[in-house]
Amino acid sequence: MTDASLFYTGLGLDRATERRRDAGWISSLLSAQGARVVPIWRTQNLMSEGESGPRAGFLSVADAIALGASPSDMALLGNGADGPVFAYDVSAVEDPAAVPALASAGRFSDLRGFGPLLPRPEATLLAYARGLAWWHSRHLFCGVCGAPTVSADAGHVRHCTRESCGTHHFPRTDPAVIMLVHDGDRALLGRQSRFPPGMYSTLAGFVEPGESLEEAVAREVREEAGVEVGEIRYVASQPWPFPSSVMLGFTAKALTTELRVDPEELEDARWFTRDEILSSEGDGSFRLPRPDSIARFLVEGWLRSGG
Repeated sequence: MTDASLFYTGLGLDRATERRRDAGWISSLLSAQGARVVPIWRTQNLMSEGESGPRAGFLSVADAIALGASPSDMALLGNGADGPVFAYDVSAVEDPAAVPALASAGRFSDLRGFGPLLPRPEATLLAYARGLAWWHSRHLFCGVCGAPTVSADAGHVRHCTRESCGTHHFPRTDPAVIMLVHDGDRALLGRQSRFPPGMYSTLAGFVEPGESLEEAVAREVREEAGVEVGEIRYVASQPWPFPSSVMLGFTAKALTTELRVDPEELEDARWFTRDEILSSEGDGSFRLPRPDSIARFLVEGWLRSGG
């Protein structure tokens, strides 16, 4: 069960999956009072400045149409109490700051930088829009025959336009396991060279074809750190559309503790006690993963567990 405290979960909208093919209904949503559009520009989201910090930026449907959007260009994210919400990719615009409708609504920025500062429902909405827009941008042509594809089902399917092919392409989400490995008193954390200075995180990796989630956990820990694990337990999941993953969180009990770090995977890996983490976090020598990540959620859960 997904934990409500995880960032990028809890959309709060009806995705209306069963009505996405109803063109008349979609048209009525586009003209509904309160309909809003989440614009995405080259994987960046629109951010406005509120009195208490950043907020999600939106366009009206009229503004999106003025920018060149047709109904088929706008993907339905969902319908809620405040009205329907759509996503629209404005990447064809060379300079958003030079377009009044966009410039007056905010500025574009990487969601990974300001997402943790947003109200969580807004962060979830922007992440969803970003992931869907990225998928569309990577599937403009059929992977089977190479013909152009067109958006359908309110932006949740792309159809191959070649009659002899006609393949339907659906948004892709790549499953990745992420795990807090512990021996009871210590947690195993590693760092990659691309991490900020001092940051250590939980181990993670993608699930391979023909592999169960538990097998992927054990394999990734063995490959990256040389540790064998057991008592693999599912904790929670988190969408991570940066660009197209879902993180499946686990805890695992270490059966061995000697580290054999794969230098191609990790720059370093260490065992940390709770006291080491709590006493050094914030002093510059050590930092936990980013606060909107399931890695941070897993570490903090282990710190609270006390054993």
